[in-house]
This record gives sequence, C-alpha cells and structure tokens, in this order.
Amino acid sequence: MLEIGSIKEVEIIDLNHTGQGVAKVDNFIVFVNDAIAGDTVKVKITDKKKNYATGRLISIIKPSEFRVDAPCCHFDKCGGCQLMHMDYEEQLKYKRNRIISEFRRAKVSFDELIINNTIGMEEPYRYRNKTAFSVRSKNNEVKIGPYEQGSYNTVDISSCIIQSEEADNAVNAFKNLMRKYNIKAYDKKTKRGIVKNIVIRNNRKNELMLIMVTAAESFQDKHSLVEELISLVPSITTVVQNINNKNSNLIMGTKNIILHGEGILIDVIDDLVFTISPETFFQINPIQTEKLYRTAIEYAGIGKNDICFDIYCGIGTISLMAAKRAKKVYGVEIVEQSIINAKENAKNNNIVNAEFYAGKAEIIVPKLYKQNIKADIVIVDPPRKGCEKEVIDTIINMAPKKVVYVSCNPSTLARDIKLLEEGGFKLMKVQPVDMFSWSVHVESVVLLSHKKADSFINVKMEYDDDIYRAPDRVTYKLIQEYIENKYNFKVHTAYIAEVKRSLGLPMYDAPNAVEELKHPYKPAPEYKVEAIKEALKHFNVI
Repeated sequence: MLEIGSIKEVEIIDLNHTGQGVAKVDNFIVFVNDAIAGDTVKVKITDKKKNYATGRLISIIKPSEFRVDAPCCHFDKCGGCQLMHMDYEEQLKYKRNRIISEFRRAKVSFDELIINNTIGMEEPYRYRNKTAFSVRSKNNEVKIGPYEQGSYNTVDISSCIIQSEEADNAVNAFKNLMRKYNIKAYDKKTKRGIVKNIVIRNNRKNELMLIMVTAAESFQDKHSLVEELISLVPSITTVVQNINNKNSNLIMGTKNIILHGEGILIDVIDDLVFTISPETFFQINPIQTEKLYRTAIEYAGIGKNDICFDIYCGIGTISLMAAKRAKKVYGVEIVEQSIINAKENAKNNNIVNAEFYAGKAEIIVPKLYKQNIKADIVIVDPPRKGCEKEVIDTIINMAPKKVVYVSCNPSTLARDIKLLEEGGFKLMKVQPVDMFSWSVHVESVVLLSHKKADSFINVKMEYDDDIYRAPDRVTYKLIQEYIENKYNFKVHTAYIAEVKRSLGLPMYDAPNAVEELKHPYKPAPEYKVEAIKEALKHFNVI
C-alpha cells in the first residue's frame, strides 16, 4: 500500500510535461522531480491524490544512460531550466514525443501525418536575447536572479549560461550599483522598497537594453546609477525605467520612462530589420527563430496572388516575411505597441502590402471576414493559451486552403487542431523546433490543408499476390502473434502504428481505432521497434 512518508525504490519510465520523472507504484502514477526516464531511484512519497502521488528524490540507485552532469551550478535550485541533467539529443526526442502524446490525448488524426524530428541547436548555450530576473533583499543583501523551482524565492546568480555574457555583466553591475547607492529591493510583504525586477534584452550585435522595473517613478540616485551603469557596461545602449506599482507577480507595468538611449533595439531576422520596444514580443532565440519562421513560410507556400492573415502577429516578423511573397497580408495583434512597431518595421523594410490591426484577434478577425476580406492562407502564432474559439470558428468559416499554426504549447495546439479537423481541415505535417534548450518547452510549426476538393477521380487498385501481399491482410493481431511466438514478448498496437507511421506506410488497419497507450505515453523501446520492422518484412509489407 502506497502511503505518505513511505520510501520506495522505483524505475522512472517516462517524463511528464513539466519534466518530472514518472514511475508506477502499486498501480499509482508517481511524479518525481529531478529524475529522468531510465533512472532507478529511491523516493519518499510526499503527497497522494486519488489518481497519482508525488515523491521526493532521495538517491539515484542506477542512473539512466541519458543522465548527464548539469552544466550549470544553479540547476538544483533554479526553476528556469528543467532538463539540464538529460542528454541534449534525448531532450529533442522528448520534445517530439510531447507533441505526439498531446495529439493522442486530443484524438487528433494521425492518418498520413508526418512528424519530423526536432530541429536542435549546434551550441545550445548563450542563446536567449531576453531574460527577466527578480530583485529581492535578504539580510540586507541584494539578490538578483530567477525564481526557485516551485516558489517565488529568488536564486542569486552571477552567471546564466543560456543568456549572453554581456547580459551577465549588466546584471552584476546593476547589483553592485544597487548596493553602492543603497537602493532597496521591493518587498511584497511590507510594500516597501524600489526595484522589483530587471529585464535584459539584446540583439545580434550584442547591444543591450536594460529595463529596471520599479514600484515608484522617483527614487534617490536614479540618474547616478544609470550614468555609472552605462560607463561600466558599454554594450548597454538604452536604459528604460518601467513603473509597476501593483503588488503582484506581474513582471512589468504599463508606463515606461527612457533614461538613456532611444528606448528600442534594432534586430535582424532573415534579411528583415525589426524595432523592439520594452513590452513587445520577440522570439527569444534568434538562431532557432530563423529556422522556425522559414519553416512556417515554406509550409505556407504563399503565391503572388494569395491573401494571407497573420493572427497574433506581434511586431510583424512572419507578416513581413509573408508579404514578400503574397499579394496582401493582414496582421492582427492585441498589444498596441507591437502594432506600432509592426507598421514601422513594414516602412523600414519598404513593404507596402502589409496592413496591421491592433485589438483582440477574436474581435478583429471575424470583423475582417464580415467585410468580405478572406484569406487564402492563415498563419497563427498564439500565446500559450492557444487560439480563441472565435478565431478558430472564423478560420473554419473562411475555409482557407492552408493553415500554418506556430505553437509554443503542445496541449493547446492539439486542442485547436482537433477543432480545425472537425471544421474541415486535415493535419499534414509537424516540425518541432527547440527554441528553449534545457527546458521542457517546445515550439512547433504545423501545416493543415482544407479537405475540400475541386474534382474527383475514381481509381481501381489491383495487386498481384505473387509480388505484393496487401497490407490489409496483415492485421495488428497477426503482427503481435508473430512477434510473441518468435521473440517471446508482446508489443502494443500503438507501437505497431508508431512504426508504420515512421516508415510512411498506409494505415490500412484503422489507425484511429488502434487502442491508445494509457497516459503517460512512452515511445516504443528500440528492441520492439526492430522486432516490428522484422515482422513487417516477414509479411512483405516492407
């Protein structure tokens, strides 16, 4: 019987969406922090719910073959990265499998679907062009860094290996100047103090924007701090003070004051230049962003006569890339400053066929459609919560020939794709991209095409049994029986389906009726994959 406080030796069989190890004890799923698939560990059960339990890692009895030493000394406390103890190539597989798992849970059709391997980084370090750190005081000492795992306690750091060295220098200089000028960190309990957070943004030239978030506009030695800061760190080209007087966990407020420079950065994606303001969204990994957006444009296949919608367009990054190929592009974004930047970016890049609207996508997009402005191709790049239902409904009613969905959340992606499938679209292919190395997050580009056809032809297929044994005669049951008789182990129907899909085989055996693996999903072990392939060869399927 599984009880709170009991100590168990378990094998970790999978990772969940938060990066916790997954084990089974007494028919209970147990989630374990800091464990990875393949580990054998000793855990202490700390909590028990109706359907699952959580455990604290006590010791590693046998490490997974994919376990590595974390390259960051703050990994055991910092909540920014969850997978630094896992081999990088294995992380890429995990991220692809996250998408597969969410698709299965949402009952998305896998018929003829291509899910490519995750596009990784050659050097997955120093890639972030934006970091936000909390500022706190403890025992009269200033602490600046990310939050601890599962709390709002600040981890004091001097270096972060996923941000630039210039950003490290800026953070340390700011911390020392706060001490020098006795500028207090804000305390949420007492509601006293000044500095809440600092945000560092950098471009490809390693020019920095430093945003100090304060509870009040005026404080002693503000200008002295800024003057000394830019002399100590010459790569800081602009300093902005953001006022956030709310006693909440929101990082930034709505008011900005430029203290040095122009209050913006200029950066490049592909051959386009973009203006970045303090509050505007811009992908945090420039190297992978180019791969992501080029894939999106490739999937869209935009022609010179196409009308394109870019919904949740931000500062117009994808919009302007699309506009170079399309007849007209309409971009929609809720953040007004982003739309201001998007219009500036269009002008600066000499693009005249892009039009931008500020407002809620669920209001603007249906409004455009009612004005008889219809898209041939729709690109959506929503926040983590996914698309608003009104947006999905409008896309379905508009029935564009293609939808390209750029997603940072496999769960809401699967939900929205299921709705689009029910509305007449077919899922064609998926390209995962590692935008957030060492974390559990994965970005992906998905192509859907509308199922409507302009014409139909009837084709009668005949097979010569001496040359080709029709796959519909080779059932999942037949493959299972063959493998069990030859290898003395069983294989799940979902594993057979997974192998067939990976080989690009037609899914004659009713793929949507194949029994799904119970959550959490674990990909087929390599020895079972090889056994399934051998069985398919035996039956002349491959």
